[in-house]
Amino acid sequence: MAKDDHLELNGVVKECFPNTTFRVELENGHELLAYLAGKLRKHYIRVLPGDHVRIQISPYDLSRGRIVRRFTKPPRPEAEVVTTEEEKS
Repeated sequence: MAKDDHLELNGVVKECFPNTTFRVELENGHELLAYLAGKLRKHYIRVLPGDHVRIQISPYDLSRGRIVRRFTKPPRPEAEVVTTEEEKS
């Protein structure tokens, strides 16, 4: 499987488990187990319930994922991205 074959979705951490495993609720309502990516472990990034995160999911196992980013503020949905006046014309 190539590196680009994964899905990236945003979600909210609902519950923490041992060994840096978390239950995450995705934007579409699905819940899955996710583990912390190596770079987040290496730099001691803390993830707590209520944090907004980005998850990579393999298309072969949609019940598990890898947390690759923690957002300081909730990410804006793609539909609400503000465009400049030139792009609106």
